[in-house]
Amino acid sequence: MLDSPWFKAAGVAAAITLATATAAQAAPAPAAESTSAVVTLRYDDSRAGGWEAEIAAGVASWNANVDNVQLVEAAPGTRAEIQIVATSGWPQATLGPVRPGGQARVELGSQAVTEGHDKTRIAAHEIGHSLGLPDTKPGPCSQLMSGSSAGTSCRNAVPDAAEQSRVESAYAGGLAPRVPADGRILVDAP
Repeated sequence: MLDSPWFKAAGVAAAITLATATAAQAAPAPAAESTSAVVTLRYDDSRAGGWEAEIAAGVASWNANVDNVQLVEAAPGTRAEIQIVATSGWPQATLGPVRPGGQARVELGSQAVTEGHDKTRIAAHEIGHSLGLPDTKPGPCSQLMSGSSAGTSCRNAVPDAAEQSRVESAYAGGLAPRVPADGRILVDAP
């Protein structure tokens, strides 16, 4: 029975299939174009009256400097991952990285503005907390996350290369949903 033509043909076919599969596995894979998934996070600034231009500038700074996270304004009546509100105290925010479908709060406190701190820097800095960046105090003006420790003359609202890299890493491959948010509230008082 093992000498039948059918078994011989089946054996030859199996050998060809095995050889083809082995060759396919041994052949180098073609270079794949690297594409990283972009995580879209929505923000709601409808309760941040008086900060609209600064929030837009802070969001634009993050969108221009980080490739795998895109911040977009939430349409009215839709859920947003980042709630931005104006308050009378010191700025503060939930430490992320906030996940799609998650929740973070940013409070843009007027007390820092009264003391002379730049509103756009405050907005970009607090959004940075939501993206997972802690404070780096004390620090130079070139570090966005140095916050108020850089002094009132600092107007930098752009994350430096290390800050950009940390956010990129936190959201690498669109994996932010698997990275737990810290959840602590960071108050940016001097």
